[in-house]
Amino acid sequence: MTALQSHKHLVIAALMIASVVLAIVYRVYMNPEQKETPPTYSIDRFIAPDTCGGCHSDIFAQWERSTHHLSHTDTVYLGVSDFLRESLNDPDEIKEAEACVKCHTPVGVITGYPTKSSDDRSKIPELAQMGIQCDYCHSATGARKIYNNGLTVEPGHGEDDPGVKRGPFKDSESDYHETAYSAFHTNAEICGTCHNVKHVVFETDLEATYTEWKNGPYYSDDPKKRVTCQGCHMVQRPGVPATGNTQRPANPGQAVDDGPQREHIFTHYFVGANAYLPMLNGDAEKSQMAIERLENTATLGIDKTQLDDHKLTIEVRNTGAGHYLPTGMTEMRQMWLEIVVKDKKGKTVYASGVRDKNNYLPADTIIFNTVFGDGKGNPVENIAKAREILKDKRVPPRQSLFETIPLPTGKLKGGKVKATLFYRSAAQALLDKATGKGKHQLPIIKMAEVQARL
Repeated sequence: MTALQSHKHLVIAALMIASVVLAIVYRVYMNPEQKETPPTYSIDRFIAPDTCGGCHSDIFAQWERSTHHLSHTDTVYLGVSDFLRESLNDPDEIKEAEACVKCHTPVGVITGYPTKSSDDRSKIPELAQMGIQCDYCHSATGARKIYNNGLTVEPGHGEDDPGVKRGPFKDSESDYHETAYSAFHTNAEICGTCHNVKHVVFETDLEATYTEWKNGPYYSDDPKKRVTCQGCHMVQRPGVPATGNTQRPANPGQAVDDGPQREHIFTHYFVGANAYLPMLNGDAEKSQMAIERLENTATLGIDKTQLDDHKLTIEVRNTGAGHYLPTGMTEMRQMWLEIVVKDKKGKTVYASGVRDKNNYLPADTIIFNTVFGDGKGNPVENIAKAREILKDKRVPPRQSLFETIPLPTGKLKGGKVKATLFYRSAAQALLDKATGKGKHQLPIIKMAEVQARL
């Protein structure tokens, strides 16, 4: 090899090394997937929801008093998050506890206030207090990451220059703002940006609703076979639960008051399993919709084949949810089995999951939830301390969990067993500690029930 060739090879090698170093620097410092802080905009670049309601009156009425609209002002969220933050001293844990605003007050976060949950709420601009709102979602262009609100937005310049609003129609027209078709708005990723949550320091998966869907049977590489978040939650309307085991009929109508008739308009009720928040804010309709959803999500079965061995097996099947049951903040949610066995004289011989006078659950209740740990194998109640997952006992979509319960010895023939699957949005004991006993009494929804003679 000549000196020139040797020099040429050295130059090539140096360039290759430099490109690798630059790639690493880009991934660590420049790649938007790695950035936690999105660009900051002026609050006056966003449009108030009631401005949008001037033309989109039906959609505005659906959104109003929804969980999205109330995400910032939800008194249960505020009370519990404040309570959990107060007991913390570890800076890494405090950082997570302060990060709730990224999804609950998104317009405020990207316009500079609040930056953390403990900021003075009285100083938050009124527009930012409207929660997850029209202009925030319809200014979205994509996602930097599918967790911790990785949404990217391009807002206009306020009421007089609203810019481009994006949505699911290719032929939209507006005299007020520019329009653009957005496939992103029809796919689950836009939902996943907030419905997947990682601990901001420890990176523990705290909520994984999007991932549960993506890894489950409702996802398909074939878009025609795929059932997205919108395919259930933005099809539901009063009397139409739109779960995996009910019909999900199209919702014909108009997206804008004087607009064309469409085969399907995505509804904007944004109902999940929270039956309390809408009711607390005077919206009985959305509360009932949440109950209808829960009532069409799971089934129970009883297997008596081991009765001679004094055992019963209860099957809990997820028939309607495209994600695990329960989902979201699953360390706090309560989905449990109440099981009562009586002999032929009507005397209770076995009971589990029966609430006490305070509506608290006994320690031995069969509950479907996630238990987080402190990194040393000890369970933690405060999600800000979650360095590990100790237990994840929940029901995947279209799958079952089986619970075998021991029965007392003796003659049970002629007796009866009743199993009931109940749900509430949080433990009543925690809520009483956080906000004061009796201030919030969460509704308990019967999801499914089964009875059998022994």
